[in-house]
Amino acid sequence: MIPALLAQIGLPLLIKAVGAGLDAIDNPLAKTAAKGLRDVEVAVGQGVVGADQLAEANRHAEAMVRAQLAHDSTVVRAVNQTIRAEVASDDAFVRRWRPSFGYAMALTWVLMMGAIAAAIVMTPLQAPAIIAALVNTSPIWGVALAVLGISVVKRSGDKRRDG
Repeated sequence: MIPALLAQIGLPLLIKAVGAGLDAIDNPLAKTAAKGLRDVEVAVGQGVVGADQLAEANRHAEAMVRAQLAHDSTVVRAVNQTIRAEVASDDAFVRRWRPSFGYAMALTWVLMMGAIAAAIVMTPLQAPAIIAALVNTSPIWGVALAVLGISVVKRSGDKRRDG
């Protein structure tokens, strides 16, 4: 009885919700997908799609969710292990330099983009020159991101060695 009940509400409810969401998008592809989902909803309502087929579709959806959750758990464990290795370090520099450098880079990027946006808004005729100048900062950002990338790889190695 419970599998039959789940088959009647699980996938049909999902079809209805996704179809309504797609129908609200002003795009021909989304409208076509919404129509297809409405057709499936009608087929389910008329019994063309049987309860056993719905139950199998629900089982497949549950398996996909379980696989995604397993992947997410693995990622969270890896991040947790990295943070624990940094916190456990006796060297204050090891514990703090990578986050500090990352925050400094983020702040620098925000300030630079804010200044560029303000300059473009205040002097729109100079926008092409400003954007060209922005392109010239690529090597600087390349070096900064390379340093950050190397530190991430180094911490990954420390994590493997420590744990």
